[in-house]
Amino acid sequence: MKNIKNILTLFLLALTGITFGQIPSAETGTFALTNATIETVTNGTIQNGTLIISDGKIAEVGTNVSIPQGAKTIDCSGMTIYPGMIDGGTQIGLVEVSSDPRTRDNSEIGDVIPHIQALTAVNPSSAIHPVTRVNGVTTALTMPSGGLFPGTAALINLHGYTPDQMYAGFKGVVLNFPATGRRGRWDRRSDEDIKKAAEKNLKKLNDVWAKAMQYHKIDSASGGKDQPYYPEMEALLPVVRGEMKLLVNVNAANDIKAALKWIDEKGADAILCGVSEGWRMAEEIAKAGIPVVTGPVLSNPTRSYDRYDRPYANAGAMQKAGVKVALRTNEVENVRNLPFHAGFAAAYGMGKEEALKAITIIPAEIFGVSDMYGSLEKGKVANLLVANGDPFETSTMIKYVFIDGWNIPMVSRHTQLYEEYLNRAPGVKK
Repeated sequence: MKNIKNILTLFLLALTGITFGQIPSAETGTFALTNATIETVTNGTIQNGTLIISDGKIAEVGTNVSIPQGAKTIDCSGMTIYPGMIDGGTQIGLVEVSSDPRTRDNSEIGDVIPHIQALTAVNPSSAIHPVTRVNGVTTALTMPSGGLFPGTAALINLHGYTPDQMYAGFKGVVLNFPATGRRGRWDRRSDEDIKKAAEKNLKKLNDVWAKAMQYHKIDSASGGKDQPYYPEMEALLPVVRGEMKLLVNVNAANDIKAALKWIDEKGADAILCGVSEGWRMAEEIAKAGIPVVTGPVLSNPTRSYDRYDRPYANAGAMQKAGVKVALRTNEVENVRNLPFHAGFAAAYGMGKEEALKAITIIPAEIFGVSDMYGSLEKGKVANLLVANGDPFETSTMIKYVFIDGWNIPMVSRHTQLYEEYLNRAPGVKK
């Protein structure tokens, strides 16, 4: 069996490396995108505008813009420039082939391992990155999964040779808040067993937090000297001090209510993630003033008696109640579908303008990087896309993508497969 697996792995590697060529390298330099409609997100729409990219940043944006000497000019007539899209929750870069454990670094052994860094496990050469970015997604939060504290998530740009080059300036410790309901239709536990498991997990969470608080007190008293090696507590130290965000995964209404109470009691600087039944608790979340990263939008209702469109309308319901809402796909291979998640959210109550913000400036604000990302403004990082229409529409073509000012080739294994089989001649050797 082991030999068969090895042969299969070698075959897949050969197929990937030989049948389809390498993705071309990105191009850097000074670029002038001219004659475009520019959706700045934060400062309205600019008609027939010009955007200058230099040294990885947006050097100028507007209508009266001088084109620098030597700049490569790209005529964007009939096209629109948007900020690069930001997915607020994925496992991109941590998983390559879901069915092969050798290519999965999203879940490690242990229930309390906040010191495990997602960034160190990111694969910069993942074939999924080109597939994703050609659809206009330039940035994503990649999150570990697993136990109670499965690790520390990181915001990454989908271009770079090393994880450090890809890092986009935000990290947060992930907490899978104890759930009180069934894990799914296959969960055959009795109601009593479910209740006992939830109480046990909540006790464990409180015990871990108490230890972290004690570690903080000792560390503060000693000035950080002579502390025993305790990486779990070291990772939680900035969280209990309010210096790092706590990403709280929670979905059911009762669990959201419990999480809000717990966050308030502990004084944690939290972001709610998932929140599939947020529409049931929208007023309470808004009152707590805690931002939300919700999704996937393209999903099924959490309860059999709910309307079919509850997942589509969830983000809009929370946003209208006053919650700051960003979107996520919670995907790996299909992070590329982020614009379509936003499209459904827009159509089912959120509106196009707010849905666009929910995948650009809002996640940038929630993650504390809005000074660099999320809108088209002078001085910000040049993460953007150029499209021939509404990016929420499946018929729209993304013509150009820039990440950190690099002109990204619009090539992926999908485009390579398309070209390979477009004019195939069966039985004819090339």
